Amino acid sequence: MEDVLATADGKALVKLVKLGQKNAFKGEHGQWKEFLDFFDKQLGSSSLSDPSKRHRDDLVAFLTTLKKKQDLQLLARVLKLDNDLFEKFRKRSPDETAEQRLVRMTLTHDEYPLDYLFPSYAEDWVVTGLGKKKMESTKIEMIAIDCEMVLCGDGSEAVVRVAAVDRDLKVILDEFVKPHQPVVDYRTFVTGLTSKDLEKATLSVVDIQEKLQMFLSEDTILVGQSLNNDLKVLKMDHARVIDTSLVFKYNYGGTRKPLRLKRPSLNYLCKCILGYEVQKEGVPHNCVHDAEAAMKLVLAILDNGVETSVPLSKEMLEADKSRLYLHCIPCNVPYEELNGVVSRDIPHEVKPSKKQDRHFYSAIVVFKSPEEANQAFENIAGDLGEDSTGLSQKQIFLEPSSSRLGSYIFVRKMVEEDSVGEASAEEKNASSKKRKREYDSKEKTRERHRCKPFRRGKQRSYVKRR
Repeated sequence: MEDVLATADGKALVKLVKLGQKNAFKGEHGQWKEFLDFFDKQLGSSSLSDPSKRHRDDLVAFLTTLKKKQDLQLLARVLKLDNDLFEKFRKRSPDETAEQRLVRMTLTHDEYPLDYLFPSYAEDWVVTGLGKKKMESTKIEMIAIDCEMVLCGDGSEAVVRVAAVDRDLKVILDEFVKPHQPVVDYRTFVTGLTSKDLEKATLSVVDIQEKLQMFLSEDTILVGQSLNNDLKVLKMDHARVIDTSLVFKYNYGGTRKPLRLKRPSLNYLCKCILGYEVQKEGVPHNCVHDAEAAMKLVLAILDNGVETSVPLSKEMLEADKSRLYLHCIPCNVPYEELNGVVSRDIPHEVKPSKKQDRHFYSAIVVFKSPEEANQAFENIAGDLGEDSTGLSQKQIFLEPSSSRLGSYIFVRKMVEEDSVGEASAEEKNASSKKRKREYDSKEKTRERHRCKPFRRGKQRSYVKRR
């Protein structure tokens, strides 16, 4: 979002801040006028609070303090709706094809505006499919893409391999890409690549952009699983997309939906829809195979009429109960250092997530049973709170090492214990508040006399004096 705001038009920024005023958006320094009093000690809000008369840097500074997911999604939706092409493609037309229906399903998904909000007007970005000759109306071309990424020294991700397949599953692109920065983690367990594999890579991201644009017109549909991550590293924005992670969804049947709705993974969709695993346990990914799998999933809907809802098994929910989620992990913390952070007594495995941003990444901590995961969470010394979706979480401290300072990260449950039961949302909230009050009364008072306060967002924990 920060990159998008930095390149946004001034009028758009004024529109967003006025929207924030109307909806009482509140950042870490309060609402708009409260922010001005904090940010601009000289003028404050008393004499110059009209967003249209403020410098764009002031507007960007306020908008970047907003962290609530619902607020960010609304801002993203407004920015996307300003795009005429986006508005055109998200509306249903009388002669809509099956392919266009899947595009519309992607574009109208609640998560789409934020996932696909790119800094499209930055110098090194390209908006594809514009000004090119349209395809014949009787044939909608589709191209599926997938990328492998590594972690660079500046905390950013770099694409190192790109694959693309057409509707007939023919590989039309499979290239290695030279990283734009020194690589600190090749993520070999995911990418299957090492430094040796990239020694002869000469293509840049710009080269890949040019190669892909040869296949793209306004009518071309890009296909992929969590396609936004691939477009982000390729620095490409394309209007017509089918994202299988947004088109397919879990069918919860008669069970109460968990507070945080998961997206089906590519591997799970392949097992349910196609009858095979595209990503086997312990085997690195292959972006050609992943691109093919995404295209096959779309073709299964178009050619065979398969349902876009997939079953959620009890085993899957039990597996989630056996896991804890670590997030807000600084990129300068190697994932190997996460072993033992959650628990030193209960055996577990830490699996870093493939997805991350410039500053932070996340990881999954896997235990043998839900009971062990729950016990490890209960043993964590830290304030009990909730994340933005209502799942229980705590804040923990990572001890400093020779190469970095100490830092705080969050650990939360993947699913609450009652997500399959009959407990209502009100009962869950009441239970959570009760647990928090009990923890506060037993722990906070005892800690305060020997700790000093440390704040991060809305949550509070304590740093022991040394």
